[in-house]
Amino acid sequence: MTIYVCVDDTDNLNSRGTGRLARAIAGTISKKHPVIGVTRHQLYVHPDIPFTSHNSCAVIHVDSDDMEIMDDLFEIGKKEIYDDFIEGSDPGISVAHDSQILPSLVAYSKDAKNTVLNQEKARTLAKNLNIRLEGLGGTEDGVIGSMAGLGLAFAGNDGRFLMKGNIRDYLGPQSVETLLNAGIDAVYTVDGRLVTEGTVINPEGKSVKPCPVNGKCILFVDTNDGVLQAVKRD
Repeated sequence: MTIYVCVDDTDNLNSRGTGRLARAIAGTISKKHPVIGVTRHQLYVHPDIPFTSHNSCAVIHVDSDDMEIMDDLFEIGKKEIYDDFIEGSDPGISVAHDSQILPSLVAYSKDAKNTVLNQEKARTLAKNLNIRLEGLGGTEDGVIGSMAGLGLAFAGNDGRFLMKGNIRDYLGPQSVETLLNAGIDAVYTVDGRLVTEGTVINPEGKSVKPCPVNGKCILFVDTNDGVLQAVKRD
């Protein structure tokens, strides 16, 4: 079972991003609880939605069915946000267990990818599902994306991994074998072929960006004259 910690709107145009903060929170959580990884989820980009650069949220996946640790996870995340609070940000944080993410939240989360939502809907949903949700400064609009991230992460077929295993340790071109050993479950071409060997080309200084697919960590690659090129997907 999994517990999800979602953070949103923790940055401004000149600061570190929400993804980096989420990885820092994951690092602190991992000292006490097993962390599966961190995922990024793209939300709706619309003129009526204030956002920094891309309007994405980040979710830390914790491998546990012990609901008693949820308050601890929440407080760890809350402290990290306050300790690294960015002026001009409007942070929100939420924590939920698999069993709390019901169809209404999944539907809300899907809506957040193509609809303008509001805080009232997010807070009402959290109250009805007994999910702990809190705004931590500014307008607190981050509660909207924070709730959405829970459902998107739970569904298991959205976004991409910001952290999984030790894939961030391997920058630039890497062998398929190395990437599989680092925490990726499989490598597939975008046209559906399983890749078991070869070198995956990726920009120097950058790690590959695998995606969650049906509970697995999958790296997609494109092929051109036999060359495997890592694909970055939203």
